Amino acid sequence: MRRKTARKWAVVLCLVMLLALVAGCGKSETPAPAEDTIKLGFLGAKTVKNANYGIPGEKGMKMAIEEINAKGGVLGKKLEGIYEDNKGDSREIANIATKYCTVDKVAAMIGDPATGLTKIAADIAQKNQVVIFSAGATGTGVVEIGDFVFRNTLLDKFAAPSVVDWMINTKGWKNIAIITSLNNGYSTALTPVFKSAIEDKGGNIILEESVNDGETDFTAQVTKLKQANPDVLVFTGYYTEAALIMLEAQKQGLDIILVGGDGLYGEDLKKLGGSAVEEKVIFYAGFSADQPSPETDAFIKAYRAKYNEDPDMFSAQYYDAVMIIAQAMEKAQSSDPKVFKDELAKLKDYPGVSGNTTFLPDREPLKSPVFLLTVKGDKFPALLEKIPTSAPQV
Repeated sequence: MRRKTARKWAVVLCLVMLLALVAGCGKSETPAPAEDTIKLGFLGAKTVKNANYGIPGEKGMKMAIEEINAKGGVLGKKLEGIYEDNKGDSREIANIATKYCTVDKVAAMIGDPATGLTKIAADIAQKNQVVIFSAGATGTGVVEIGDFVFRNTLLDKFAAPSVVDWMINTKGWKNIAIITSLNNGYSTALTPVFKSAIEDKGGNIILEESVNDGETDFTAQVTKLKQANPDVLVFTGYYTEAALIMLEAQKQGLDIILVGGDGLYGEDLKKLGGSAVEEKVIFYAGFSADQPSPETDAFIKAYRAKYNEDPDMFSAQYYDAVMIIAQAMEKAQSSDPKVFKDELAKLKDYPGVSGNTTFLPDREPLKSPVFLLTVKGDKFPALLEKIPTSAPQV
């Protein structure tokens, strides 16, 4: 019995050793451990509200990560993107940002394009000492949250005064009406910027009206607008309400130009507004596919080849955000946010696909020029004009 038992255990031992040998031979085929990757978390809406911003942003971010990894990654490690959908909702983005920081252990979060949502995520990022790099937030009070907070978009406080100067001194539109969306943080923050610039440039605000995001009947507001007879309408909200306002203006026979910020930059502006918005809506942005720089031209061609569509401001800014962060990590020789954030803050004259970017001493981005865009035929957006940025010299 002892011999048989010993023989059985010898067979078992051989099998165990054989299995261990096989496992060892296959080790190179197993996925790289988590520490061999640098994780980046996407912040943006892919469904529901604000999807017109998040979907192209995700595409730009993925393209940048693929290009960087194809060239060897960052510090010898691959970048890994994590792409949750915050649905444009404050609770969703809070949960996602917390997960990115505490569970996924990302080095940085890219997004969100909306100012209010960015502030929620930025507060979480700052407390967890994780870099957040918004690819679109233009309102006030963002980078003030802390030294881990960055953004690379054309700021309203620089762009709006430039646009108002163009409206009054180039176009001669001095009598101005303003409509604000009261339940939209972007709109309520942008309206004071426009009002201050109009007063500084010698314009007259002859009518102030309000709407709410989600409303569909703007009969009363357009009736008052028609009675006031302004030279131009400034609307500080998003593309959906802008399209509906202009449809009502067309219905009432009111021939007026609507001017706004990059919150109007969404394909649904054209889809919803049709002929009512064509060459009737003008908005500013920090990116245009028309008259591209060499960097922008290469990006546009690669983006078209990959996605069979043109890039927009958000795809370009998410792309640049990833590239800028990767550059900062390489220069700092670290993927630790506590280390590379200081290198990030030194950014100067970065020739991005969304324009030239420099971070001012307060980490705010200075971008130039301002692109005035509109809807023209089948083209959206179409470049109307380029104007210089009103900003302090660096």
